[in-house]
Amino acid sequence: MSRLAFRPRAAALAAALVLLAPAARAQEGAADWPMFGGGHDNRHYAPLAAIDRGNVGRLRPAWIFQTGVTGYFQAEPVVVDGVMYVSTTGNHVAALEAKSGRVLWTYTHKARTEKIFGPPSNRGVAVSGGLVYEATMDGRVIALDARTGKVVWDHEAVRPEEGETETASALAAQLGDKPIQGSSRLGFKMPPLVADGLVIVGVAGAGYGLHVEDDKGGLDGGSVVGIEGGYGRRGWLAAYDAKTGAERWRWYVTKADGWEGGFVATTADGEPLHRDIAAERAAAPQNREAWRVGGGSLWMTPAFDPDLGLIFLGTGNPAPQNFGLTRPGDNLYTMSLVALDVKSGALRWHFQQVPHDEWGYDVASPPFLLDYPTPQGPVKAVAQGSKTGWLYVHDRATGKLLARSEPLIRHKNLYAPPTPEGTIVSPGPLGAISWHPVAYDAATGLAYAQIRHGAATYTVKTVPAAPGRPEIRYTETSEARGEPSFSTLTAVDLAQGGAIAWSQKAGSRLSGGTLATAGGLVFSGEEDGHLDAHDARTGEILWRFQCGAGIGGPPVSFAVDGRQYVAVAAGGASFTKGSGFGTGDALVVFALPD
Repeated sequence: MSRLAFRPRAAALAAALVLLAPAARAQEGAADWPMFGGGHDNRHYAPLAAIDRGNVGRLRPAWIFQTGVTGYFQAEPVVVDGVMYVSTTGNHVAALEAKSGRVLWTYTHKARTEKIFGPPSNRGVAVSGGLVYEATMDGRVIALDARTGKVVWDHEAVRPEEGETETASALAAQLGDKPIQGSSRLGFKMPPLVADGLVIVGVAGAGYGLHVEDDKGGLDGGSVVGIEGGYGRRGWLAAYDAKTGAERWRWYVTKADGWEGGFVATTADGEPLHRDIAAERAAAPQNREAWRVGGGSLWMTPAFDPDLGLIFLGTGNPAPQNFGLTRPGDNLYTMSLVALDVKSGALRWHFQQVPHDEWGYDVASPPFLLDYPTPQGPVKAVAQGSKTGWLYVHDRATGKLLARSEPLIRHKNLYAPPTPEGTIVSPGPLGAISWHPVAYDAATGLAYAQIRHGAATYTVKTVPAAPGRPEIRYTETSEARGEPSFSTLTAVDLAQGGAIAWSQKAGSRLSGGTLATAGGLVFSGEEDGHLDAHDARTGEILWRFQCGAGIGGPPVSFAVDGRQYVAVAAGGASFTKGSGFGTGDALVVFALPD
C-alpha cells in the first residue's frame, strides 16, 4: 500500500498565487465549520455573508494543500478554533492553519489489510473535546490528539473480509478479462458523528456485488452484478466511548425477527413495486436466514437532535445486490430512513423508501433537520434527498411522512423488475441523489441538491451448470445506452410543499454535494474540476474556478479573523477514471482579494 507523502507547500503556493490581504470581513473572530454538515442538523449551510452575489466574481485561491496521494479525495474538512482537519485517500490526516494552509501535524495511517471495500476513499473526520476521530477503510475507529496528531486510542471494530465465494469466482471467470472488484468487505467511509459522549459510525460494503469495469477503465460506466444466494454481510451502526473507544451499543440494519415485513405491494408513499409476491412467499421458507447476510450499508453521517435524543440515518441496499428471490420480503430495515435512540441504539421509527429493492436505491444522502411549516404551525422535521428522485420530509419524533417534493427527475419504468430481455429503469443505481449532501437554507426554505438524470438496464442472466458447480443466476446492471444522461443543480422549496424553485443544467456531471451561504450563494462541484458559485435565488452561475481535478467532496465555508473562506477537495472520484477528467490531490481554499 502506498504511504502518504504530505507536501507542505501551502506557503509557497500561496505566495505564487499572489494572495490576498484580508479585505472583506464576515464578522469579528472565528466562524468555524466544527463538524460534518456544519452542525448536528447536517444543513451544509454557512451563516457567513462577506462573500456574496456582488463580489463572488473576485473569489481567488488563498492557499492550496496537496496531500501527495491522488484520487478518491472525498473528504469534507472540519475547522475548529482556526485549525483545519482533513482526512485523505488512505485515511491519512492533516491539521492545517486554516488561514494560511501551514501544516501543523500529519498522521500517516498504516492499514492492517489491503482487502478493503471499494476504492480507498474517506469522507472526513470529527473533532470534539481535543480529539480528532476517524473511521477507517480497514475497519478501525481512531482518536488522535488534536494538538499533536498522536494516537490516543485505536479500536479495531471489524476486520474486512474477502467477500469472494466459489460462486463469485466462477461467475468472474465467465465475465472475461475485464477487471472485477468484489464487495462485501466491511469498512468505514462516513465521517463519524460525536454526540452525547459517543463516537457513532456505520459500516459500508455490506451489500454484495461484483463491480465490472467498462472498456474505458471506469467502474461507473461498467456494470454491477448481483448474484443469487446469500453472499452479503450484515450492516451495522455502532457507538464508541469518546474517551476510551470502548463499544457502547450496536444496531444491526437487518431485522432478525420478521425482516420479511408485510410483503407490501406499494411503497409507503404509494408507488407500485411490481413485485411477484406469490413467488416471494413461496421462496420464504427456504430463505428464513437471509437476514444474516442481508446487507444494509451506511454511507453518510447521521443528523442528531439533542432535545429528542435521536439520531437519523439512511440505510443501503439489501444483499444479494439487485437479485431478490433469495431474500423474499421487504428486507427490513434496508433502504430506510431510521431514527435511533442516541443512548442505546434502540430503533424509534423507520420509513422504508424501497421495500425489496432490486435497483440499488440506497438511502445514501445524509438527512438534515428543519422546521417544516404546516397549517397547525411549524413541525420539527427531518428531510432526506433520495436516489428515487424525490425529497422526503418526516416528523422528527414519529417518522410520519409530512411531504414529498415534486419529482426531481423524469421517471421511467420506476420499480420495474429486472428481466432476461433487459429492463430500462430511470433513475439507475447512481440515483437522482447519491451520497452527496443536500444544502438547506432555513431563512428561505430552499434545499439545494445535485441531481443525476440517467437510466440503467437491469438484465437477469444465467451461467449454465458445470461439473461440480450449479447453475448461477445473476442480475447485471449497466448504463442504458441512448437514454439522456446529465446533471442539474436543483432548488426545492420546502416552504411551499416541495415545489421546484429552479433547476440549472450542468456542463458535466455534478459531484461532492452542495453548500449554501448567507451571502445568497450555492457552491457546487463538477466532475470536470469546476467549482461553481450559483445565485441562490435563480441558479445563475456567478463564478467558476477550475481546480485541476474532479470535485470529490462537499465544499465548506468558514471565517478566521473575520475573513471568509471556501474550501473543497479536488481529487477526482471513481467515475473520473477513463472519463477524460484527471485525478488529483489538492485541497483548494478560496478568499476575496483586496
